[in-house]
Amino acid sequence: MASNLILALNSGSSSLKITLFARREDSQDDHRVDLLLTSSLSNISAPPAKFTFQTHSGSKQVNKSEEVDSVNDHATAFAHFLDCLENDAGLDRSRIVYICHRVVHGGDYAEPVIIDQESYEKIEHLSDLAPLHNGAALSVIHACIEKLPSTKSIAYFDTIFHRPIPIHIASCAIDQSIAGPKGLKKYGFHGLSYAFVLRAVSNFLKQAPENLNLIVLHLGSGASACAIKHGRSLDTSMGLTPLNGLPGATRSGAIDPSLIFHYTNRAGRITHDPSFAAHVGVTEAEDILNRKSGWKSLTGTTDFGEISKNAELDNPDPSIASRNPNRLAFDLFLDRILNYVGSYHLKLQGEVDALVFAGGIGERSTELRQMVADKVQCLGYESLDAESNANVAKSREDVVQISTGGTHVDVDGEARKKRILVCHTDEQFEMANNCALNESRW
Repeated sequence: MASNLILALNSGSSSLKITLFARREDSQDDHRVDLLLTSSLSNISAPPAKFTFQTHSGSKQVNKSEEVDSVNDHATAFAHFLDCLENDAGLDRSRIVYICHRVVHGGDYAEPVIIDQESYEKIEHLSDLAPLHNGAALSVIHACIEKLPSTKSIAYFDTIFHRPIPIHIASCAIDQSIAGPKGLKKYGFHGLSYAFVLRAVSNFLKQAPENLNLIVLHLGSGASACAIKHGRSLDTSMGLTPLNGLPGATRSGAIDPSLIFHYTNRAGRITHDPSFAAHVGVTEAEDILNRKSGWKSLTGTTDFGEISKNAELDNPDPSIASRNPNRLAFDLFLDRILNYVGSYHLKLQGEVDALVFAGGIGERSTELRQMVADKVQCLGYESLDAESNANVAKSREDVVQISTGGTHVDVDGEARKKRILVCHTDEQFEMANNCALNESRW
């Protein structure tokens, strides 16, 4: 059998998503891999872990979902997957040529990088800037090197997509003689998702990426927005770390920097009296804002579907948020999304080809899409088609149009049609396909 397999891994703090692809030897387009199987492990740090494993092509059909007591960290999670790969799917692990790892923070890396001792240590150094993800990715990288020593691991960084952001947008209004050497600037994240969305929307609208202006909303447990001008990132809501910008399941999003000191003081009120100060260190502050905030802190759940269901959205009275924490979380998220959509619309001078929803919430929440669409009609966006919006989950296409207009974009015409789209983003595919397209690796 040919050694042409590419494994794509996406590590969360207590989860691991795994996709296996086979490289096509010849292809007439930019799609160079075929899906073989998908797998996932969740609750890794709180056993029993939940394990799924499903083949999508090949001679052996496997579809299993089970709880596994033996998995208690990312290393044992990956080992369990490898056992199933050989014992259940009948695939020889030696056929895996490359393992692509999603690494959230890549600092100033401009390209994906083969993992060696030097790059491993650099990623380890950056873990403090993405504490929910980089550490988990390193654990899996270490497990891959141990279990598959002859297979090359490649780090794909979410930050690479945002490298074109202009310096005045990436910079902070602080002393640059200090900020520069420390790398204190906007990096941006969800770049693999944005790269997938840009390519998919380009194919859908039959326009070259460099002709497109998009506002993309990657909405999930971690959420961000991105303005894309002529196929390149112009601005994005996340900053030095994924903490800035939109709130998430457990992240606060953008707040007044001084809030954390008042939040933790012992006075029970806002005060500058040093006797009440709690002397909060950066580790505690980041723990509060990364893991103990977001809509879980408002509602007790990280499930945005549950929040939407209990938010009394059929009642337009905004005062409901004062008594219903689910409505408060929903309205707060909607408000912050609109802040970025409006800002990016202005930065793109109103020349926007599409507003694109992606991510778990972006792809599933019909209510949130409807409310955003209603608000942006004043900017000239097409109205939402209720039936198309309701049936997004049924579509097998990468991109679904949920607004009422056509699909042709005439960028040389008098005006761009401002469509509203949903993209079923796939970060694992983006990594594996990029790896397969790079002829130098083969």
